Amino acid sequence: MSVKTVLIVRPRRAMIMCSVLAVALLAAFVVVAVLLRNGDTGVRFQRSDQAAMVGIGILLSAGVMLFSIARVRADAEGIEVRNVLITRRFAWSEVLSVSFPDGASWARLELPDDEYHAVMAIQAVDRDRAVEAVRALRKLHRAATGG
Repeated sequence: MSVKTVLIVRPRRAMIMCSVLAVALLAAFVVVAVLLRNGDTGVRFQRSDQAAMVGIGILLSAGVMLFSIARVRADAEGIEVRNVLITRRFAWSEVLSVSFPDGASWARLELPDDEYHAVMAIQAVDRDRAVEAVRALRKLHRAATGG
């Protein structure tokens, strides 16, 4: 019985940057909510307004964290790409190549009919990790397609 090799790639720097930004956003909205009190302007803020500010901070932080959930899961049969909101699975026979064009922010799968699918889990800011991931995907692709 053979062991199935699965390659999983996630963006590292994007996770760090998104986490820092989400915490900063949430902290800013909590501070604003705490400081949101009745002033000399005649505007009357309620506890519900403060709770709403915290709620907005939570929603914005969660939205920022969506950009960190990108993932690639590849094996001998194919590749599953999870970007911000959509997950798609491709058989290796559907993929012409794995590329990382000059100046691109992330890798992509070249598909038939001049189409491509972005692979946001392999990002240029991850430098050497991105190079290793593309090489590993290309190796799996070659092994599966015989080319």
